Amino acid sequence: MTVVAKVWIDEDCITCDACQDIAPEVFEVTDETSQILAAVRLDGAFDRNEGKSPLTGDLGAQYADIILEAAEACPVEVIKFELVADGAETEDVAEAPAAEAAVEVAPAAIAVGGAASEELTALMGGDRSLTILFGSQTGNAAGLAEKTAKMASNYGLEASVVDMDGYDKSNLANIKRLLVITSTWGEGEMPDNAEALWQSVQSDAPALASMHYSVCAIGDTSYDEFCKAGLDWDGKLAGLGATSVQEIKLCDVDFEPPWAEWVQEALPRIACVDDSGTLQIELIEEMIAYGTSDDDDVIEGDFAPGIIDATEIVVELELFRYCPAQGERGWDVIATTVPASASLEDLFTTFQRDVDGSFAFRRGVVGGTATTGVRANGRVVLSDVARVGDLVSNGRLKVEPLPGYPVIRDLIVDTRRFEENRSKANPWMQADPREGERLLSGQAVGVLASETALALHQMNAVSSHMLVHGMSDTVDFDSEYEGPGIHLQRWVRINDPRTSEKHRAQLMASLQGKGGIWSEADPASIARHGATGAMLSDTLNDARSRLLTEYKNAGRHGRLVKWYGRSVKWSGKLNETTLYRQVLGPLGLVSNVFSGVSARMMLGFTRTGGPPIRSLQALLLPPAGVGKIPNMFNGKVEGHHEVVSLFNELDQRF
Repeated sequence: MTVVAKVWIDEDCITCDACQDIAPEVFEVTDETSQILAAVRLDGAFDRNEGKSPLTGDLGAQYADIILEAAEACPVEVIKFELVADGAETEDVAEAPAAEAAVEVAPAAIAVGGAASEELTALMGGDRSLTILFGSQTGNAAGLAEKTAKMASNYGLEASVVDMDGYDKSNLANIKRLLVITSTWGEGEMPDNAEALWQSVQSDAPALASMHYSVCAIGDTSYDEFCKAGLDWDGKLAGLGATSVQEIKLCDVDFEPPWAEWVQEALPRIACVDDSGTLQIELIEEMIAYGTSDDDDVIEGDFAPGIIDATEIVVELELFRYCPAQGERGWDVIATTVPASASLEDLFTTFQRDVDGSFAFRRGVVGGTATTGVRANGRVVLSDVARVGDLVSNGRLKVEPLPGYPVIRDLIVDTRRFEENRSKANPWMQADPREGERLLSGQAVGVLASETALALHQMNAVSSHMLVHGMSDTVDFDSEYEGPGIHLQRWVRINDPRTSEKHRAQLMASLQGKGGIWSEADPASIARHGATGAMLSDTLNDARSRLLTEYKNAGRHGRLVKWYGRSVKWSGKLNETTLYRQVLGPLGLVSNVFSGVSARMMLGFTRTGGPPIRSLQALLLPPAGVGKIPNMFNGKVEGHHEVVSLFNELDQRF
């Protein structure tokens, strides 16, 4: 069970309301910064909690999930917290025994089945906490820490992944089991997020006689100080009296294989450290068997593990390649055999390791990471969760960068413009105080009906707004178009009854204005991207319909949408008379009286390329004109989105 001991706000808060939106029981945003409410703190103050006052009573356990969610959602990462599982001091917290009791319940839930010895069963019944500290500059060490935590559960460990940034060195003395994963920056320096903790430990270090640890270091052999940060931590921990359960692992640029070796050796060893901080060496072999054993019992129910498809499939893989130095682009084609259950990221990692180490792609940190988006066989997916077996078509898999973004190298795209537009869109909650439920501080927050909350959730049920952005064909050709991902966030806020009327009006105006929702040439291009695309396309059309009603089809824009948009964009029917009238305008119609175009329109004839009299002859003297008059009024247009695009090009008022 996760319990938050303390939560505070660093400087540089941008007052975006994201934290208050997620956890109004804990955070309140003022004009200058987000602050921690007095009602949840032991000191009763209302500020950023720079003094790191603990949370009162059992609120650390009650609000832990929303605090962690708010910290993850913070766009500038200024929300910091300290977990009880990290060794936080909680004895000064009111009613702390209740929180401690809640933490102690978790180990009892770990069951040891089969023919496990009494010694192993007793070991599993005690404290099973494991702290994984990471120092990361680019995210690689953080990603490995998350993967290590998942594997730790196989050995009955309750792992907590902790960023070195802001970590209190005094907590180190309370840790029995510690794994350190850190990269090295520059010429042997600590990563930015690890520098403060390292300097703190250097100046005043606690005794660590009861700690068992191991270190995995990431570096680059092209530098003189290879893996120096990891070596420094290994030496420092040993010097403070901690006991190493597994020697340090030094990883080069291709860090995945050596990390895998290290984690398979370090986890079962550190899992054999008991409550007293003693390594039970005699249980290591049994622990290895326990952590890697296959359970033949079939588990059923809602929480049963998914069935892994281990079927090997032969794939002809086509990978897009782009080298910015040479300005060259092309394709690498290779035939390979891969498990159907493997993710695209697994496939990329294998290609990078075994074929071309220069291949560039973004790795996921946890399942469904927004920045891992690619296009595979025409489908826009997240590579860390998309399975190869679900994407291969006729043994072929073609992978390209995520559309709608400039390509930096290979499959890595530049998302800065999207983030800038998202920041400008300001899709954060801006609510008006009103009657309803109240926070601990006494502030009214109102009531959101369950059916309304469900509707808002379904409306915004996309795996990544950044991914949605790449579903539009328009973003590649319109530099001012903000994209459907940003518009979806605005539309959700507009439909949220908690949004203030002033903020709702601002959001509506941004959807209606330049770069807004009308710049999307064809929602049908989004609808082809599976269920998510179809849902998003319908949502965008709902937004358009609302805009028409809201602005009462005012001005030339509203008039064009009313007569042209409804007949062509939504139904696929084209009324050519309407099309001519909108494109040519009144002066254009008058000027065409002499050429016969207007006459043919008035009489209901379409153009045939001949003089007007020929069109009239087709009616008066059949069968001379049979077949010369194609369908005109409300005729079905094949590929009507192409007509839409042409019209948009001709008339920029739309």
